[in-house]
Amino acid sequence: MASPPGVPRLPPHDTRTPALSVVDMHTGGEPLRIVLAGCPEVVGPTLLAKQRYMRQHLDHVRRRLMFEPRGHRDMYGAVLVPSELPDAHLGVLFLHNEGYSSMCGHAVLALGRFALDFGLVPAPPAGAREALVNIHCPCGLVAAFVECEGGRSGGPVRFHSVPAFALATDLLVDVPGHGKVVVDIAYGGAFYAFVSAEKLGLDVCSTKTRDLMDAASAVTEAVKAQFKINHPDSEDLAFLYGTILTDGKDAYSEEPTTNICVFADEQVDRSPTGSGVTARIALQYYKGLLELNQTRAFKSSATGSVFTGKAVREVKCGDFKAVIVEVSGQAHYTGTANFIVEDDDPLRDGFLLK
Repeated sequence: MASPPGVPRLPPHDTRTPALSVVDMHTGGEPLRIVLAGCPEVVGPTLLAKQRYMRQHLDHVRRRLMFEPRGHRDMYGAVLVPSELPDAHLGVLFLHNEGYSSMCGHAVLALGRFALDFGLVPAPPAGAREALVNIHCPCGLVAAFVECEGGRSGGPVRFHSVPAFALATDLLVDVPGHGKVVVDIAYGGAFYAFVSAEKLGLDVCSTKTRDLMDAASAVTEAVKAQFKINHPDSEDLAFLYGTILTDGKDAYSEEPTTNICVFADEQVDRSPTGSGVTARIALQYYKGLLELNQTRAFKSSATGSVFTGKAVREVKCGDFKAVIVEVSGQAHYTGTANFIVEDDDPLRDGFLLK
């Protein structure tokens, strides 16, 4: 039987497995696949409990959407869930090729637009030029501010981070193939190691991406083996997400500073990395290289896309001196899709090539 006009007809599939309906976006080139429908209920009294439940019981959803043949090893995703926080408009679980993340800035920038355009937040008052979207991420509540006109999104989105801080500076790490390397570690909703690519004999702007990936991954594994990550609020947040290689230009300048982030299982961020910009701003502020409300531009060496960031106020996170960081960037819609499963497909849950 033909489908009604305007309703897509699904190909033959296992009717016991609901189709996964998604909206695809990108922020500075980094993809975001947002699940609209088809994901079973994610159970748990808190967002972190929901993340644990999804990892244990619904990880096939992540694999089907992130892995080939429906995705690729650098795909990124978001599952929207209810939040237990009264001020949150929505909760979100972040998906990537290795599992789940505590924070994702490029996703927050995209979800700000999505939440407004898909009616997940109250319509802004007539004439309003910006709408507030409170997004509960596993790391905490993040406020996104969405430029709008006539109640619809348009233009850049900015967000205010959870408390960001420097965990360790000038840490000497033995990196196989590179010897002793000086590393900084900072938190921007997730923990990152920061290294000037020059210290590894590389140029973040001209070295092949594969070589940058290998070096960054070596740093990540070395730090994991030689340094214990801790977070004052929760052990669920106490893990190293990846390494960001920089051009070494940490002192304030009006010119953009370039970096590349390699996270999870050698996943390369196409954007400047929103939570990485947050952590890098916190690190530069801690070192006295930035003042409050001094805006810096951060460029992705992968695509040339740019985010801006600034520390807007000082706060505390446990015993750490921390800052709230504002990050701004532009997200775009790229399409929609319905993904199905056939019951005799041996690759139904996806695969990745190494």
